[in-house]
Amino acid sequence: MKQYLVDAFTDKPFAGNPAAVCVMDSWLPERAMQKLAMENNLSETAFLVPEGEGYGLRWFTPAAEEALCGHATLASAFVVLGFYHPAWRTVTFYTRSGRLTVTKQGDLFEMNFPTFPLREVPVTEEMALAYGARPVKAILGLDLTCVFEDEDQVRTMVPDQKRLGALPGRVQNATAPGRDVDCVSRSFCPKDGIAEDPVCGSAHCQIGAYWAEVLQKNLIRAYQASARGGYLECELLSNGRMALRGKAVLVAETEILADLSAC
Repeated sequence: MKQYLVDAFTDKPFAGNPAAVCVMDSWLPERAMQKLAMENNLSETAFLVPEGEGYGLRWFTPAAEEALCGHATLASAFVVLGFYHPAWRTVTFYTRSGRLTVTKQGDLFEMNFPTFPLREVPVTEEMALAYGARPVKAILGLDLTCVFEDEDQVRTMVPDQKRLGALPGRVQNATAPGRDVDCVSRSFCPKDGIAEDPVCGSAHCQIGAYWAEVLQKNLIRAYQASARGGYLECELLSNGRMALRGKAVLVAETEILADLSAC
């Protein structure tokens, strides 16, 4: 089985968010895919199988299967459009979160993702203790997004992972207005066994939607201030969905030699 290591939301290797992309003829047992994701020990391993005129797509963290992942979808489109169907400009993926399309626009890949209902919730003492700083606002959707006064708080915080894991939401995001971009954010994923996601696309479906409303603009330029760092464009579309755009770069191409069918 072929596996590609791709850095997403960056144009240089060893930055952005790494994902493994495995291209298969048919689905492996779920246990086998989970074991390979554990072996890779990346925030996401994506598995692709041809389906109709597109591909079935599933995402696994080292701990569990995910319902939606932005950076591994971008990485999967980079592989499909670059190595398997270079004449295509758009690829369709069939996932647990529905039908997702990715279109290549020059060196950018545009993903069309769903947004999620967001509601403001009270800021609690538990949030302040978990993040190590008191948010000025808390927004709950698929993830918890806590808003801070300035980007330095977001960049320098050292959160308590155990306390974060007790907070609501799939992922616990921290965000603030940016000096050089519209917003600066970080995404923590203790519930998935990941201390910090280097660049989280699906989180920006919510972060981008929040800042689009606050700043009264549809196009949000975002920076994820992890140690690796990465840039995203988040555009709120008229149909309520989110266009996420970013670049990607190939780091490695490998062959999986283990007999995964026996897992």
